[in-house]
Amino acid sequence: MLPSARRASLLSELEGREFVRTDVLAAKLGVSEETIRRDIALLKGKGMLIRVHGGAMHANEHRVVTSVEPFDVRWNGNPEIKSQLGGLAVRLVKKGDIIAIDAGTTALQVALALPADFTGVVATPSLLVAAELAGRPGIDVLVSGGSVRAGDLTCSDPRAKAFFRDLHTDIVFLSSGGVSATKGLTDFYPDEVPVRQAMLKGSKRSYIVAESAKMEKVAPYHVCDLVDVDGLITDAPPPVALEQRLQDLEVELFLP
Repeated sequence: MLPSARRASLLSELEGREFVRTDVLAAKLGVSEETIRRDIALLKGKGMLIRVHGGAMHANEHRVVTSVEPFDVRWNGNPEIKSQLGGLAVRLVKKGDIIAIDAGTTALQVALALPADFTGVVATPSLLVAAELAGRPGIDVLVSGGSVRAGDLTCSDPRAKAFFRDLHTDIVFLSSGGVSATKGLTDFYPDEVPVRQAMLKGSKRSYIVAESAKMEKVAPYHVCDLVDVDGLITDAPPPVALEQRLQDLEVELFLP
């Protein structure tokens, strides 16, 4: 394969992916890892990709995502990663805390990860989170109320917003449709955005909990800028631009 064709193939491998490792590219293209590193360096110089530790990612700043898969599909996708993120999140919780937990599959894993001996208050717009915790001794569960969306069973509308506007919490865990260096936290449902913003505003500490697959994706509706949160909890190092933005804003990054 000619070098030009190989580099074109390399760029094709990066399309639609968050990150591809050097050894994977070398195996697919039938060349040494050193050759791939040289190709990556050359293409980086032309602004055609971003070189990261151990591999490369596409040079696009972010990818816009306009739709979300059904809840059951997302729940069954990467359950180990979501469980791992839930475990990381609850390390930040202290007994007696008033916690706000968002809706969504990863948020539900945060609820599942709360220690058996945790005592405190959990407020949520998610009927699934509420159902999971309602029978737990020592936990007072507060549900926002409002209109319920099928699938995720998430409450929204002005009633849900007002509930969180009047509630002061110690810590909030926010779900994500996408996390971007330039666009911040975004999501898919416009009526749920004001609820998340109220959750964020009413909390002393705030953390985005999101799989690495959500990094540098942008959903249609803006929730907040990265400067508005205290930390990002994810399963792998984010793309270089996003990681640098987090550092610049002193937003703490939590990894396994």
